[in-house]
Amino acid sequence: MVEWNGTVVLTTPRLVLRTFRRDDLPLYAALNADPEVARYLGGPLSRRDSDDIAEWAQECYAREGLGLLAVERRRDGAFLGMCGLHHQQSYPDDVEVAWRLAYEHWGRGYATEAATGWLDHGFGTLGLPRVIAITDPPNLPGGDAPPRDGVRPPGRGRGQRGGLRRGGVLHHGPTVAHPHLTARRSVSCAVCRSGGWR
Repeated sequence: MVEWNGTVVLTTPRLVLRTFRRDDLPLYAALNADPEVARYLGGPLSRRDSDDIAEWAQECYAREGLGLLAVERRRDGAFLGMCGLHHQQSYPDDVEVAWRLAYEHWGRGYATEAATGWLDHGFGTLGLPRVIAITDPPNLPGGDAPPRDGVRPPGRGRGQRGGLRRGGVLHHGPTVAHPHLTARRSVSCAVCRSGGWR
């Protein structure tokens, strides 16, 4: 049985990274139904599909200590979205860092702060050797696709809206599959324990 108790996993200067609570579900559904948020994620989701993803995340965390969990702003308890580590179906031997925030919270560094917290947890507490990140080429900073050879100069291989501030290389990845998302072409990169993208 899934517990919806909001267990705190990590904190950062501005955020609480925790499991979902039942009162998060309508807010999570609203952000998953937002066409701008869902633009590169296969399109808007129904309330049922959104709830199923939250339940899956809770189960992953209970089973593996990994999951795409709730992000809460510390100063006022506002639910911002989700972030976390999980096993991505297309890369079963790797762990992916991923995030999805409500549109009104974009551009404030929350995704970077949450993802950095999860990376620190992954490399430190969990002892992971590397963590990957996956995105669609149009979702790269500036909306530009990677060069033909897949390589960007250092400092250009960053996440959404400024990203994780690590230079590196982006590789074209396979089509990503998820039960609630349509297939899409992706770009992946991996950040290694040493702090650089690979």
